[in-house]
Amino acid sequence: MIADGHLVGDGSWTLKVFVTDTNVERTLRVKGDTHIGGVMLKLVEDLAITKDWSDHALWWPERNCWLSRTRSTLDQYGVAADDLLHFTPMHKLLKLQLPDRRYMNCVVDFSVKTFNAVMSICKEFKIRHPEELSLCRPLKSNHLKQNYQNGGSTGVVAPADTNTFIAASGRANGGSLDAGGAPLLCAPLPPPPPPPRSQSATPIGSPLVHQNGTWKKSQNGTFQSNGDLSDGYLTPQNMSWEMLNGSDTSLAESPADPGHEARESMVRPKSLVEKARMNVGWLDSSLSIMEQGVREGDCLLLRFKFYTFYDLNPRIDSVRINQLYQQARWQILNEEIDCTEEEMLVFGALQLQVNLQAASGQGNDSIDGITSGMDTLNFSNTNGSMGEDEIDAALSELQAMLEGGTPSTPTDITRVPELCDNLRFVKSKRFFTLRGFKRYWFTCRDLQLRAYRHRQDTESETTAAFSVPLRGVEVTPDVNVSQARFNIKLEVPSEDGMTEMFLRCDNEEQYAQWLSALRLGSRGRTLADAAWATEAQAIRDFITLQRPAQGPTINPRDLDIRPQDYLSPKYQKKLKGKTTQRILENHSNVKELSAMEAKMQFIKAWQNLSDFGISLFVVKFMGHRKEELIGVAQNRLMKLDINTGDHQKTWRYNTMKAWNVNWKIKHMMVQFEEGNIIFSCQSADCKVIHEFIGGYIFLSMRSKEANQTLDEDLFHKLTGGWV
Repeated sequence: MIADGHLVGDGSWTLKVFVTDTNVERTLRVKGDTHIGGVMLKLVEDLAITKDWSDHALWWPERNCWLSRTRSTLDQYGVAADDLLHFTPMHKLLKLQLPDRRYMNCVVDFSVKTFNAVMSICKEFKIRHPEELSLCRPLKSNHLKQNYQNGGSTGVVAPADTNTFIAASGRANGGSLDAGGAPLLCAPLPPPPPPPRSQSATPIGSPLVHQNGTWKKSQNGTFQSNGDLSDGYLTPQNMSWEMLNGSDTSLAESPADPGHEARESMVRPKSLVEKARMNVGWLDSSLSIMEQGVREGDCLLLRFKFYTFYDLNPRIDSVRINQLYQQARWQILNEEIDCTEEEMLVFGALQLQVNLQAASGQGNDSIDGITSGMDTLNFSNTNGSMGEDEIDAALSELQAMLEGGTPSTPTDITRVPELCDNLRFVKSKRFFTLRGFKRYWFTCRDLQLRAYRHRQDTESETTAAFSVPLRGVEVTPDVNVSQARFNIKLEVPSEDGMTEMFLRCDNEEQYAQWLSALRLGSRGRTLADAAWATEAQAIRDFITLQRPAQGPTINPRDLDIRPQDYLSPKYQKKLKGKTTQRILENHSNVKELSAMEAKMQFIKAWQNLSDFGISLFVVKFMGHRKEELIGVAQNRLMKLDINTGDHQKTWRYNTMKAWNVNWKIKHMMVQFEEGNIIFSCQSADCKVIHEFIGGYIFLSMRSKEANQTLDEDLFHKLTGGWV
């Protein structure tokens, strides 16, 4: 029997497809072995509309996934006769907030993995090393009041669970490496049954944002409008974008005030637990934006996610440095990271210098005194400009230092470097008085800190009073320049947790040398490392900035300084009417810096804060009922006191064997040489903390070659929860 031109009983059936551009629904006659490309071809022929449909793809709302494999069949995807597909553009408009809190409208591919979408965005914004950034959902204050284990709890559509995997051996595993470096094999579970279809489901696609216009892909790969666009959107050329709050589209400079909307949307955590809950918003890098409940016209935040910044070069990274500076600035102003009053005033002074340079029209044009990357900046000479020969020489000097030696003097490989000096020591904070500190002769050599009662004991080979292995020690500065207090807090791993001890230095020079040496030792690097001198100089520079001048060089009446633009609420309240005077006193130390130099100094000072680069998560360890806190940093995991933030245990990545996830019960196991830890994440999905660990390991594998390419497959193997 023939019906509608088809042979009834030949195995064909009808498939409904909604076309979002034209707001019409079409019914197609298909078979189970019809491939996805054939369905789209048949649909376009049925529409009989002359336009470029190359940017369109099929979206399955009930399964919340793209049918992106055009050679796969309907049967392979599991599409049946009662299913409804959407034929919609892959590139859609997205409201994006940058790290400087400005909003932009941009065209983003909603069908590719979030990691690839971020790469495309950063390419258009001229931000190098996009692997350091990611997208996250905007949060509100009520999101910080309770734990959410997944994005669906925050009011968005729950993503498809494409990360549910079991090990081939029968135990659950995430993406990991075993002790021998071999990947653990995993296999996918069958997909969950589809949820019931809503009878009043709103079609997704372009009509949500612009009713009269659609996007088409031109021959040169750009996207152009086929109609009038509402809401003031620009026609995107080469993925172009539109600034929503101001006509200035330069991303290398930012206004001091981000605008009312941005300020109203900011959330300010008031405790360590609330800081941990802020990490719930990160998107899954292995899923597309659409699969995670984001729809056209929604707002997402572009942020630096991983706090390890590769090759910050002021000559070519003006946008990247400015956006990083702005993210650091708002972290400090929103009290997402703690600092002392003296440090806060330094940050305020550097912000003021950036704003003054921008107001004078100099902006980022001057790079006087900037020699090269982040780790080798020296701002001691800020008056003269550098010629091309000097810059080339500085870059050669940086290369020599990166390769493991100092450029000025050859490394003596026959001599083991050692640092020795008289320091005061106390083991417990209960005896934290001047009388409580006792003098010892300390030596630092080969990742060992040794203390002797007398200097002569080292010559007579007397046994040390005590010895501390530095690898894995937490080193925290405790400085007050105005009170001449230069303390170093050491938290040493022990069977009972972390044992505290304090060193007190006599002056800032001694403090800079010892703090840099102890920090290197905690990371497993000896004094032979060229970074020792560099880090010591950075510490000296930061201390110099904290020493205010006798008086401001600018009349306070000549400037209208709004405290909320320069100080966090805590110090606004504390300083009250003294804000302008104190900021201007500290500004005298940085008044000669260019805008770029001030931004770089701000970033360096931010990196010197004790809590820098620690992403917090509320967890429950296996067998424990109470909630605890874990911090993820670029080289270690830390167990922290949930009330005070004190370190209780540290696990270094270089002692890690594997990290595994049971996706069914959302438990994570991390295997270290000293033992295993198993926990469930309470403040976010376990995929978020899994991605942080894998991401930092991926970033640590970046080479120093200038022509290195980004290994996307390796990133997804380490962060995606499977290999």
